[in-house]
Amino acid sequence: MKRTNNEAAESSPSIALHTGIADPRTLIMRNLRQSGIYVALAVIVALFAVLTGGTLLSPGNITNIVLQYSYILVLAIGMVIVIIGGHIDLSVGSVVALTGAVSAVLVIRQGQPWWVGVLAALAVGLAVGAWHGFWVAYAGIPAFIVTLAGMLLFRGLTLQVLDNISLSPFPAEYQRIAAGFLNGLVGGDGYDAFTLLIGALAVAGYAVSGFRTRVARIRYQQPVESFPLFVARVLLVGAVIMYFAWQLAHARGLPIVLIILAFLVLVYGLLTRRTIFGRQVYAIGGNLSAAMLSGVKVRTVNFWIFVNMGFLSAVAGVIYSSRSNGAQPAAGNMFELDAIAAAFIGGAAVTGGVGTVVGAMVGGLIMAVMSNGMQLMGVDQSIQSAVKGLVLLVAVAFDVYNKRRAGTSR
Repeated sequence: MKRTNNEAAESSPSIALHTGIADPRTLIMRNLRQSGIYVALAVIVALFAVLTGGTLLSPGNITNIVLQYSYILVLAIGMVIVIIGGHIDLSVGSVVALTGAVSAVLVIRQGQPWWVGVLAALAVGLAVGAWHGFWVAYAGIPAFIVTLAGMLLFRGLTLQVLDNISLSPFPAEYQRIAAGFLNGLVGGDGYDAFTLLIGALAVAGYAVSGFRTRVARIRYQQPVESFPLFVARVLLVGAVIMYFAWQLAHARGLPIVLIILAFLVLVYGLLTRRTIFGRQVYAIGGNLSAAMLSGVKVRTVNFWIFVNMGFLSAVAGVIYSSRSNGAQPAAGNMFELDAIAAAFIGGAAVTGGVGTVVGAMVGGLIMAVMSNGMQLMGVDQSIQSAVKGLVLLVAVAFDVYNKRRAGTSR
């Protein structure tokens, strides 16, 4: 006789210690899209670490990677949700420029407090998102066309707001958003103990979350790795996190922008995996007709997908303007392509319905490490662009291959 769900739930923690697949190859092949990007990131980091003589993994350079690519990672969070829903957004670079311009005009030109500029930028981002959401969700115009028009419209508005000139500098408080550090809060001799503490807490949180996910999957009879492999995975990820924290602790401490990014990853990870809205986004992107028949309010969900993208574009705009210490008419150029590439390299499907926030972060890190590594090697900009394009093409081809492989195996 089968046990009830309650009985399985009560015994699942003990079962979680003695259940699972012991063959790593089987686990990798079961989820080739996601496991592949982690392997790719490790290989790329190792390759450029060797090619740059270890400079890539130096404390100062790791800090620079966080500071230089944080705004792309923020955009990637929003973009992967847009892509999961079956859409695309080509306007995010222009929205980054516009929100940074609005903030600069208020703070630099008009002398308003720094936080007024931040709030104004976020309000503009929400308004832009609502504009796009209306045309996509309620007017029925494809997102590609709406956001292509938005790319031109908001770039033009940026030129108008700035009078076609650059504005700088921001006050020190505004600059700290993207260039500030938390250092010395709990001491440390030659290193920042607070950064190491945050790293240790992140490892503990990852372990607890992973174990709870494992228990839940066993409860619903889903395949999981054996407990020794689970422990090995936690130890490996923990070692990577602590190495990263150790390097930051020996540089300038914990970047404030990394705290912002970690908070966004945590919130949006929960939003996509644990909320009704997140499940509805996956449903719309996976099978629109089925989602409508299931009672999903497709128009409302699509509207909020783009409002959210506008909000995150504004966050990226604040971070970028803080990082560059000013606003320029050409700011944000090609940012949308970097964000889209991060989402696709991170495992998002071209047709929608597939993708994760963590995957988009890994995809963004792959792009960041490649760009940073090639810059350290002195590779010409034209070659860097060509390499990025080839990596994106391979990622999408890999997604198409997986779909065909899944279709023929049925």
